[in-house]
Formats: sequence, C-alpha cells, structure tokens
Amino acid sequence: MNRGRCERPLFLPVSIAFERNIMLKMMVVLYKRREMTEVDFRKYLVEVHGVLARRLPGLRKYVQNHVLPDAKRKHPGWDAIVELYFDDGASMERAWATPQGVGSDADLPKFVDLERTTWSVVEEMDLTPAGS
Repeated sequence: MNRGRCERPLFLPVSIAFERNIMLKMMVVLYKRREMTEVDFRKYLVEVHGVLARRLPGLRKYVQNHVLPDAKRKHPGWDAIVELYFDDGASMERAWATPQGVGSDADLPKFVDLERTTWSVVEEMDLTPAGS
C-alpha cells in the first residue's frame, strides 16, 4: 500500500461510481414539517419512516443522525441526517423502484418539509490516521 498518494482520483464522478462496484451512500438532510415538534418528528422518523426505509431491498446499512441540544453550539437548522448504504448505484436505483422504495418516498411528505430537505449520493472517505 502506498500511503504517499491516492490509489484513485480524489473526485470520482457519480456516473463512474455507478458503473463500478463501489459501495454508495446516500445522505438525506431532513427538515421537519414546520408544524411538527422535534419530539414528534423524531418519533415518526424512528418508529414509522425508519421501519419503511429498513425494508428497502439491497440496503446494506441504515443510520439516522439526530440533532441533540448543545448549549455551546447553535442549532444547525436541519433536524436529522439519514445515511443509506447500497452495494452500488444499480442496487440503489432498483431499491427506489420497488414497492418498498415507492412507499418510503410517499411517506416523506407526512413528516418532512420537502422544500428544504436535500439528498445526494456521496463517496465516504475515511481519513482516520492509521492506528487510531
């Protein structure tokens, strides 16, 4: 292993990532509906939508990240970030086309502000120093 240089390009176009067998992660930055409380939003995301998302065919890992109160830092504005991992782009697209994927998407307007919520396919790069 050559630690002095990167084994692949620093920026890998999504089209190439979709063609290769590179595990993909989709990140979704969620904003709750304005009329929902933070407690109701979190409860719905965990107990209802999370159950739907975990049923996506081909899903390898599903993580919910919830904002915690922090007296030293300003609230980020968003309410949760969800991470969905798939083997590759084709697996991810197949999952969204299934009844489970359609059902998961149809559930979003019930608790999410779709005007502000964003999502993107990302490449995770673990840059933790060796031995850490």
